Amino acid sequence: MAKRIQFSRTGGPEVLELVEVAPAAPGPGEVRVANRAIGLNFIDIYFRTGLYPAPGLPSGLGTEGAGVVDAVGEGVTHLKPGDRVAYAQGPLGAYGEQHVLPAEKVVVLPEGIDFETAAASMLKGLTVQYLLRQTHRVEAGETILFHAAAGGVGSIACQWARALGVKLIGTVSSPEKAELAKNNGAWATIDYTRENVVERVRELTGGEMVPVVYDSVGKDTWETSLDCLQKRGLMVSFGNASGPVEGVNIGILNQKGALFVTRPSLNGYADTRERFEMMCRDLFEMLGSGKVKVDIGQRYPLDRAGEAQDALASRRTTGSTILLP
Repeated sequence: MAKRIQFSRTGGPEVLELVEVAPAAPGPGEVRVANRAIGLNFIDIYFRTGLYPAPGLPSGLGTEGAGVVDAVGEGVTHLKPGDRVAYAQGPLGAYGEQHVLPAEKVVVLPEGIDFETAAASMLKGLTVQYLLRQTHRVEAGETILFHAAAGGVGSIACQWARALGVKLIGTVSSPEKAELAKNNGAWATIDYTRENVVERVRELTGGEMVPVVYDSVGKDTWETSLDCLQKRGLMVSFGNASGPVEGVNIGILNQKGALFVTRPSLNGYADTRERFEMMCRDLFEMLGSGKVKVDIGQRYPLDRAGEAQDALASRRTTGSTILLP
């Protein structure tokens, strides 16, 4: 038997339950991974609450983890039992001791990257890869605005931007988080609990504002983000930490300067094996070079997954959070 977290109804952290299930055998094109570390992400909360519908209930949870392949299905040739691997996409169910998923969504880990680092960085790191290198390919000397700069994605973004010579302005909610973001490479920080974000961006840019805003907060920061953009700037809304952006009159984009807006996702970019591998190579290169170091701020045992999610939703975490089976 293997332990996993599942939920039979949507709601708060209390709906998560630890159960024992018979290990599933991988089907054709699938592998089974014995997890050593599991990533915790906001998207997990979206599924738990019902903002994103699970395929069916009861449902497993989580899409990110790292471990060892312990079984392979028919037709799998690029992986074998004993391989050290990581994944960030696929069916829900990473919150468990074992997870079965399509082999095409699994990548072999380079020797220098341990399981905890991989589990803490795959989804977040690949997110930063598509944000900074694909959604808007940032250039050296460019100034950008990145919300939640002390979080898991933000901590990686600060370092990656610094490595590229980009001036990242990061929003944070406390002096402690401001210090963390600066240590990670943020060019400047704005404490939105005490400062006006738009006014500070105007001051920091000499009135020019920024060509791109990366916003994972959602509802609470939508209009603020638009007001920080230059004419014809790009609003990248890639998360809903405060709730989804709804009821938007598209005419506001014209009123605020012929702006562009996009709502990307990892699945929308890592949509082929070739692109997924390219993105992983980029991430692993940054990790291997030491230009990006993953800050694991919190570690929770698997049976405290609800507590871990509550801390994440309440913004009591810094860096990445992982679950240990």
